[in-house]
Amino acid sequence: MTAGFQLGVIGSLTLSVASSVAIVICNKALISTLGFPFATTLTSWHLMVTFCTLHVAQRLRFFEPKAIDGQTVVLFGLLNGTSIGLLNLSLGFNSIGFYQMTKLAIIPFTVLLETIFLKKRFSETIKFSLLVLLLGVGIASVTDLKLNYLGSVLSGLAIATTCVGQILTNTIQRKLKVSSTQLLYQSAPYQAAILFATGPFVDHLLTGRSVFAHIYTFPVVGFIILSCLIAVSVNFSTFLVIGTTSPVTYQVLGHLKTCLVLSFGYTLLHDPFTARNILGILVAIFGMALYSVFSVREGKKKSAGDALPVSQMPDKETEPLVATKDNSDTKKANGVAHDC
Repeated sequence: MTAGFQLGVIGSLTLSVASSVAIVICNKALISTLGFPFATTLTSWHLMVTFCTLHVAQRLRFFEPKAIDGQTVVLFGLLNGTSIGLLNLSLGFNSIGFYQMTKLAIIPFTVLLETIFLKKRFSETIKFSLLVLLLGVGIASVTDLKLNYLGSVLSGLAIATTCVGQILTNTIQRKLKVSSTQLLYQSAPYQAAILFATGPFVDHLLTGRSVFAHIYTFPVVGFIILSCLIAVSVNFSTFLVIGTTSPVTYQVLGHLKTCLVLSFGYTLLHDPFTARNILGILVAIFGMALYSVFSVREGKKKSAGDALPVSQMPDKETEPLVATKDNSDTKKANGVAHDC
């Protein structure tokens, strides 16, 4: 693993955390303070602005587009768009606690899928660190656990589509040799299309209000524009993180964002904060630290094991990609942020 690659990974992780926390704070103000609850429709606008931004960047030669099989891109885009809608529906039809449990379940389900279908092996130390992380986030964020049949079904579908979509994000980039920018540019129109078509209906079902009848004041429009601009960075960094690390690492990063959002909510927005929240955040941070240490250690071992003698090195030098491998209104805002 080269120093340049390590810096790239650190940069993508930092960009993802900073942009995601920023968009959660922006969306919390938009949803709870300004009364704009149309999360799914807002996400479709995020993706449309992302595509338009990337199209301008492509025309200015900031990156070169790469042709990807049409069926693959369409199915991938529709799957990711569907997962966002299902996560928002899950939040609408479940208690906040059960919704948080849904998000926590994404990591073990991803590990299970990668183990079964991709034959990937996760060491006992990595599994232990993930368990500590999930325990900490659960203590900090899960409050009530009210179950209902429809909500449970929606949560199950949301978990499945999210896991598959993130695994495909990583797999497509590696196997088809496309960058995160190229993949996002190709798939964003299809993600935006399905959410643009279904978003108003989903939001009306969840809120009982119509996005078309909403009164768009200057502050509302301003925060929508700001949210869309931040979302460009969120979407780009999501694809970048998954492509350079793994779906599991991206989910670990997502739970770091949850802890940061809870902390910022208490510090800046004066949300309720208890000793249980503090304990959970500390346990989660400890789990993340363990995951980071064990991942780096295993990455170094893999790099050393894959090294070839000079006489056996290929003519062209290659760099091995080592898999080192979200208060109710705050949760709603977080659903929009991560899932766009």
